Amino acid sequence: MAFRTGSFATFLIVCPTAFFLGIIFSLLPYDYPILWSNHPTPPTHYDYFEAHLRFLHASPPLIPRILHIVIFLGLLGLILKLYKPSESNMLFDGASLVLYMCGITVYIANIVKGLRLVSAGKYGEDLATSEDDKGQILGREDSLKVLAASNTILALVLIGVLVLQAGQWYAERKDAQEVEDMDGKKGAASGVEAEGVSSGVKGKGGAKKRN
Repeated sequence: MAFRTGSFATFLIVCPTAFFLGIIFSLLPYDYPILWSNHPTPPTHYDYFEAHLRFLHASPPLIPRILHIVIFLGLLGLILKLYKPSESNMLFDGASLVLYMCGITVYIANIVKGLRLVSAGKYGEDLATSEDDKGQILGREDSLKVLAASNTILALVLIGVLVLQAGQWYAERKDAQEVEDMDGKKGAASGVEAEGVSSGVKGKGGAKKRN
């Protein structure tokens, strides 16, 4: 039996997604001046952002473990909803799974790697192994900009997951309302038909008595 949008599986998807959006929102004061401000970003802001990222990366092991457990719970919810899926599950939950995996890819490839670079304090020329690599590896400011942009990309992906889940809930709700309306019309038509048959039977009975 396919899992419906009101099931516990949807709860496992929506709650972790909202949790991750909350984490990203807490980083917005650092990301906004770098990506969206019309004024030049002061060098001190990069220092604040770098110090904050180092603090995050140096957090106790329990915190990243909790984060990874929450990531797994969201993935588990999507897999549960895709077990023996309906057409609605294939469309909405399939797309949600694709977006969720894109978010995990951004997290592993950009954010985790960026946090390690920031904690090590090595950028650009410090990571180059040859003269050709020096112009290809990003410097300090560009690396921090990539991290800020990765947060924005991840936020858009997670918002997409929530929009798809809300769209599925709305579509199934409309389908249920249409089914109820059709059942109500069928019930009303059956009642009218039964009333007509009963009145016809009564008319025949009265005619027989007169005869």
